[in-house]
Amino acid sequence: MSKVEAFRALHRGRLPGDPLVLPGPWDAVSARVFVEAGFPALATPSAGIAASLGYADGATPADEMFAAVARVCRAVDVPVSADVEDGYGLAPKELVERLLEAGAVGCNLEDSAGGALKDPHAHAEWLAEVRYAAGDRLFVNARIDIFAHGDGDPERAIERAALYVAAGADCVYPIGAPTGVLPLLRSGIQGPINVYGKPEGGPAPTELGELGATRVTFGPGLQRWAALALRGMAGELRKRV
Repeated sequence: MSKVEAFRALHRGRLPGDPLVLPGPWDAVSARVFVEAGFPALATPSAGIAASLGYADGATPADEMFAAVARVCRAVDVPVSADVEDGYGLAPKELVERLLEAGAVGCNLEDSAGGALKDPHAHAEWLAEVRYAAGDRLFVNARIDIFAHGDGDPERAIERAALYVAAGADCVYPIGAPTGVLPLLRSGIQGPINVYGKPEGGPAPTELGELGATRVTFGPGLQRWAALALRGMAGELRKRV
């Protein structure tokens, strides 16, 4: 079984309360730590990688993002999906080629740019072109930004999800959806749903699964959590200097 086939299989037959949990590595070291802990696949966060490279979220040059993804993919043997924001303006064929060259088996693609939602029909057409260029070589996770940059209407999120699934998306990601609307989204969306989780202080992945999540990712949360731990270690070290 290829890595992308294994990755797709991880999304199938998930029971309520047992979502696929995908930690978000920001470099090779963090990727190895997560794999050594037993996670079967990973999903890089664009914001976490941006922070590790010294950029603000959304400001990482495409070449540096793909290079960072490639380092993560080389470091581990498990499938890795990559958050490549809104595709950096690349044509679908080039975007797919660069993801495959980096070693990724999947990708997150946002339906907003610069904090503004894209037209869902035009975005669906673009996703269909990505799917055509990728064939079955990539697992496409279509992010829905209604809750992040729109009016937060779950019905609109469901409408966008239907368009993106019809265009060939393997999974949809209504980022920032309140936990209270997850059952409604689950009832109205066909196929896997990615839900944003918090590594601490939020619902556990098990609870998110019970509410409708097929898989749980953490965005830059783990990188920020690690930075807090490092700040504490730095403070202790400073006391000893």
